Amino acid sequence: MTSSRLLAGLGLKPEHYDAAAGCRREGMWFEVHPENYLVAGGPRLHWLQAVRAEHPVSLHGVSLSLAGQCPLDQAHLRRLADLARRIEPALVSEHLAWSAWNGQYFPDLLPFPRSSAALVHIAARIAHTQEVLGRRIAIENPSHYLRLDGNDWDEVDFLSDLVRRTGCGLLMDVNNVHVSANNLGFDAGAYLDRVPADAIMEIHLAGHSHDPSLGKALLVDSHDAPVAPQVWALYARLVERIGPRPTLIERDGNVPAFDELLAERDTAAHLLAQTPSLEEMPA
Repeated sequence: MTSSRLLAGLGLKPEHYDAAAGCRREGMWFEVHPENYLVAGGPRLHWLQAVRAEHPVSLHGVSLSLAGQCPLDQAHLRRLADLARRIEPALVSEHLAWSAWNGQYFPDLLPFPRSSAALVHIAARIAHTQEVLGRRIAIENPSHYLRLDGNDWDEVDFLSDLVRRTGCGLLMDVNNVHVSANNLGFDAGAYLDRVPADAIMEIHLAGHSHDPSLGKALLVDSHDAPVAPQVWALYARLVERIGPRPTLIERDGNVPAFDELLAERDTAAHLLAQTPSLEEMPA
């Protein structure tokens, strides 16, 4: 197995299983949506285990619906815990969103008002998830496309208080911050400057697209393009402040050849390798 130190990694796609298992980059790791592997056997799980034999793997969930109002799916949680025991992931993460209602799952990560009641509700669900999994998880900041009424909390403060209440960590998606800042009209750099450094367990980088009708006025977190220059600049600003963190290149649409994704991954890995850790930074 390659070095256990996580630098930069890639979202693992089935068409890249062989290339991923054979990759020998220092600090390389891969991330999957666990929902695709909640099975007892079969070829997909076999290939995940083959990649895991060579590299650290992270589980990035999309369906716990932590901000939802329906009870957490306990059967799903048990299957997730079983997969975690089988794979021994380096990281486990989920989204600050909801995606299920009365047993129906929606193909999106949906927003909610950041009320004080929502904070208490979501904190309890994160705590329960961590108890079932027997491990700390990281919570990802969402992308926003419109303003919602009923927000009692600024988003960074909301995330920070979830960390304080539950002991969870944060997955800081820099593209989500850029997209949301463009769509809602706030300063992406100022947002990232306020996120507590010691809470960030992982960073995501991805590409976005313009809305077909509104153009640049509405950016879409589409994960179907290379990481934009503005996002790379925000990423450099963030790691300069907090030190290196495991960083993932996400690509879910228009997936290119493995070597093209690897080049983006290498850009992030080079930046991380050049960034001193917090312990090395001057006081």
